[in-house]
Amino acid sequence: MAAPVYPAWVTRWVSGQWRQKKRPPVIRPTRPLVLANKVANRREQEGEASCVTEMSVMMACWKQNDFNDTACAEEIRMFYDCVAKAEKERKDQNKEDTLSPRGNLTSSKVNKLLRRFPQITRYV
Repeated sequence: MAAPVYPAWVTRWVSGQWRQKKRPPVIRPTRPLVLANKVANRREQEGEASCVTEMSVMMACWKQNDFNDTACAEEIRMFYDCVAKAEKERKDQNKEDTLSPRGNLTSSKVNKLLRRFPQITRYV
């Protein structure tokens, strides 16, 4: 008995040859593939609060001494010194062009760079 004769397309389909002749899908982006000239302004995640322990020591002292400043002068001075030191560190950090705590550029710095180097949308 002779083997059955199938049409050519069945042979190609069974052997997998039809997959090799197919072209890859065409990808059509919904938007142009260029960067925008600005990014959204995101609030940077604040770090931990500073001088919390000094503030709690100062308030505990006030509570023990019926909110008398003269009795808690040392604690108040320590709190103000800590605040001044934290403010100086914050200002120094803002002056430098450093990365955010997570290692990324902040949105304001990205926008500043994009203003310096805008996208070319048309050729001259």
